[in-house]
Amino acid sequence: MQTLNVGAGRTDQEYQAAEESRRDELRGEVQSSAFYFFVAAICAGLGSGVLLIRLPLIVNIGAIDLLFIYGRDLLHGNILLFRMIGAAWVVALLLLGVAARNNHRWAFWAGIILYGADLLCTMMLLNVFSIFALGVHGLFIMQWFKGQKALGDLKEATTRAAGAVAG
Repeated sequence: MQTLNVGAGRTDQEYQAAEESRRDELRGEVQSSAFYFFVAAICAGLGSGVLLIRLPLIVNIGAIDLLFIYGRDLLHGNILLFRMIGAAWVVALLLLGVAARNNHRWAFWAGIILYGADLLCTMMLLNVFSIFALGVHGLFIMQWFKGQKALGDLKEATTRAAGAVAG
């Protein structure tokens, strides 16, 4: 007995069109989730002072704030080093965003791990002003998790479609 790839009352062409539409939706979801890396880079630039404006009330980068507090002796006379660390954070996010837009699932996982670790650092500095930063971290982690899940579903659907064409 052969199982056909036809839904209830759909022809094979309608089924193929529905699958292509689903793959297009997944591609769009991956791209929109990858866009959050660029949003995070802008927020990190504002939170670390790389963009010459520091808005710690809106965005806190916990690792940079901890370095500023506990590495005060290191950074005391060298504010340029502090800005370089912030710039490295921003560049890392931009590179992860480019990798995520090119459908690399590891970029989403790296972003989740990076911001999960920074979330722990931000929680160590918990005060009234950093509560918003916790929510922003959670938003980025959630969006990147959705992106890696959509990318996994897209690769599975593409593999299934390639197998249906070959078979």
